[in-house]
Amino acid sequence: MKRKLLMIYTGGTIGMKQDEKTLALVPVDISQIEKEVPELKKLGHQIDTYSFNPVIDSSDVKPEFWVELCKLLKSNYAKYDGFVILHGTDTMSYTASALSFMLEDLAKPVILTGSQLPVGMLRTDGKENIISSIEIAAAVRPDGHAMVPEVCIYFESQLYRGNRTTKYNAENFRAFRSANHPVLADVGIHIKYKQSLIRYPERWDKPLRIKSLIDTNVAVLKIFPGMTLQAMEAVLSTKGCRAVVLETFGSGNAPTDKKFLSMIKKWIDRGLVIVNVTQCQAGSVDMNAYATGMALKNIGVVSGYDLTTEAALSKLFVLLGQYSDNKQVAKKMETNLRGELTIN
Repeated sequence: MKRKLLMIYTGGTIGMKQDEKTLALVPVDISQIEKEVPELKKLGHQIDTYSFNPVIDSSDVKPEFWVELCKLLKSNYAKYDGFVILHGTDTMSYTASALSFMLEDLAKPVILTGSQLPVGMLRTDGKENIISSIEIAAAVRPDGHAMVPEVCIYFESQLYRGNRTTKYNAENFRAFRSANHPVLADVGIHIKYKQSLIRYPERWDKPLRIKSLIDTNVAVLKIFPGMTLQAMEAVLSTKGCRAVVLETFGSGNAPTDKKFLSMIKKWIDRGLVIVNVTQCQAGSVDMNAYATGMALKNIGVVSGYDLTTEAALSKLFVLLGQYSDNKQVAKKMETNLRGELTIN
């Protein structure tokens, strides 16, 4: 079945080439990417392209970029069956997480991909990533609906739910990991979709809505041995801050020192939303498992369960933009909205 797809180039390594004089990697026009991947014409789909101008390094990604990207998807939503976004790897997990919360009633694939080597290099991983992403974005179920109507990341033979990912390797082609959730598809000779894990809409005919109000008054506080109360206070007392992602040990544990807990409680009582996520690469926060976790729960710290830091941050950005009442934000943080967390 021929599908109509839009490939959006935002920037990143996949669209770079080496400057002949400086040997530094510089961005190229999207037409160069199309030239390097002539196999796209063999897929039999109509693939239109759009390029951000100027393209951006993913390290420069800001929430304003997410809003612009969402508006672009909304304005083209009725015209296309699916979307592939070429994006730098450094902040791809942040963008994928943010889009998952900003796009309401999504019923079409939004697949983010990129590469570790520019698409024009001989050993590039970019060509396969683009081709497979297009195939996934075009895939349909027997009833004609999209196979994967989610915001996903495709990279190195794996399709991940976007808000479950973290970039964990800067040098390997398998740059991403989804430690707390299985992949949605494995790509080899055949693409094997795990339909029981894919989230499908209750209704397919709802128009796409976007949540474009973003509040970035959020901080991240990583607990470490020897951390001073002054360092904690500096983060918690940040002017305008409405929420903090607290990166704790193990299954959500932190020091039981009375001064530490008193400071956390003081700021929660003042209305700050403090969300507990684990520093571990895999696993979930369980504040009922140990006395140290229970102490945090008892003073009002919100469980982030198995949220990644990227998902926790972007979810807070969207919720804070949506609700002026921080109590509503705290409640929604413990609610599974887009498959981003597992509640035990």
